[in-house]
Amino acid sequence: MTTPLLDVRDLHAGYGRAEVLHGLNLQAAPGSVVTVIGPNGAGKSTLLNALMGVLPSRGAIQYDGAELAAYTLEDRVLRGMALVPETRALFGTMPVEDNLRLGGYRQVRLGRRDTEEELERVYTLFPRLRERRSQLAGTLSGGERQMLAVGRALMGRPALLMLDEPSLGLAPLVVRDIFTTIAALRSTGVTILLVEQNARAALEVADYGYVLEMGEFALHGPAAELARDPRVIDTYLGAARSAADA
Repeated sequence: MTTPLLDVRDLHAGYGRAEVLHGLNLQAAPGSVVTVIGPNGAGKSTLLNALMGVLPSRGAIQYDGAELAAYTLEDRVLRGMALVPETRALFGTMPVEDNLRLGGYRQVRLGRRDTEEELERVYTLFPRLRERRSQLAGTLSGGERQMLAVGRALMGRPALLMLDEPSLGLAPLVVRDIFTTIAALRSTGVTILLVEQNARAALEVADYGYVLEMGEFALHGPAAELARDPRVIDTYLGAARSAADA
């Protein structure tokens, strides 16, 4: 059996005295796409922030064979973890290419000098960014900003890429492009932890899925099986999906 790249056991996290996550267990195999779906307020973003070390947590987080309890946010980045937040967190007054180069921070810290190669990889993945390389990030469309946020994270060559609501606020055609890109990233060997409200798109691209409700996993299993589960269909996929499967 493949050893998980990420192995989370009995994770508790929240804000001050308000606990949001209640004893979560989650695994992500190397090179897989794992999705966490659920409604607003379920704790999806809290989960990613706890894994990244932005929020304090209790429980065990094993990543690439190491227990992360004593690791700072910077330590986790240097070990190959990357988070693309819901806000995208771009430097709007800087050009696209400068934003991307800032994403190469991990490579520089590790003494690697292949920034130009990484930049070319990102431009190949997102040709639109090559076209916009001199444009200020703040003037990009929503879809282009999401591409830039993902591309910047990839500049550090992460082993684990965590995406927080990548489809949020995007037009349907752009959402399709974003999820096509997520599927394509599988061939690079990166492990992806995808948090999404768009359950249909997330389950189509994922290998394994978790349904988070009120800080606890209500369901989990292979993504294809979850997509056929009546509870998931009724709550997250809608009657149209149920009828199509009938």
